[in-house]
Amino acid sequence: MLAAVKSGDEKELAELMRQDPGFDVNRDHGNGFTLLHYACLGEQRSVVIPLLLAHPDIDVNVKDRDKCTPFSCACRFGLTSCVSEMLKDPRVMVNEPRIDGRTPLGFAAVNGHVDTIRWWIASGREMDLGKPGDVYKTDAIEGAMENRRMEIATLLERFKSDASKTRHAVRVKLGFLDDLAADVRPGGLCLGWITATQRHHHHSRSQVLLHYRPASS
Repeated sequence: MLAAVKSGDEKELAELMRQDPGFDVNRDHGNGFTLLHYACLGEQRSVVIPLLLAHPDIDVNVKDRDKCTPFSCACRFGLTSCVSEMLKDPRVMVNEPRIDGRTPLGFAAVNGHVDTIRWWIASGREMDLGKPGDVYKTDAIEGAMENRRMEIATLLERFKSDASKTRHAVRVKLGFLDDLAADVRPGGLCLGWITATQRHHHHSRSQVLLHYRPASS
C-alpha cells in the first residue's frame, strides 16, 4: 500500500484496501511515518488522502518521530492540495506543534507558503497566530517578517485585525462562491463554498476546499 500512496495511485490503493480491510492504517513505516504522513508529502498524493481519512481506524493526528502530524508536514512544505484535503476533516488538529514547539502555521509562514495559508483562512478552520515574540516556533507574523515574507505577514496581520473580512477577501481571490454543496458529512456537518470552476465541473468537486458549517436541524 505504501507504493500506491507514494505514486498517488488512487485506484490501486482503493483495491488494496478492499482486499485487506483490516490492515493497520497507522503502521509505522519508519521514523514514525504512516501512510497518511506519506500522502501529505507530495501534491500528486493528495488524491489518496480522502481514502485514508475514510478508514475507520485512521488516526488523523498520528505523530512521527519528531511529533510532527501529517497536516504539519504538508504545511511545512507548502503542499496546498494536501493541506486543503486535511482541512476538510474536523478531526484534524490544525495547530498541533512539533516536538520543538513549531506549529503548522509557523512552518508555512516562515517558509513562505502563502497559498497554503490562504486556503487555511478560506476554510474557516481555527488558526492560532501564536505567542508574540516566539519567533520560529509559534509567532507566525514575526516569523514571516524575520524571513521577509511580507505578503504573508500582511495577510496574517489583516486576519488578526478582522478575521471575517479577511476570510471573505481571500475567498473572493480564490474564486469561491457562497453556494452550499449537496454533500453532507457524518457528524451533522454540511460542506459549503465551491469555486466558480468547480460549480461547472462537478467531477472535480472533491478537489476543492469546502467550508464546514453546522447542518440545519
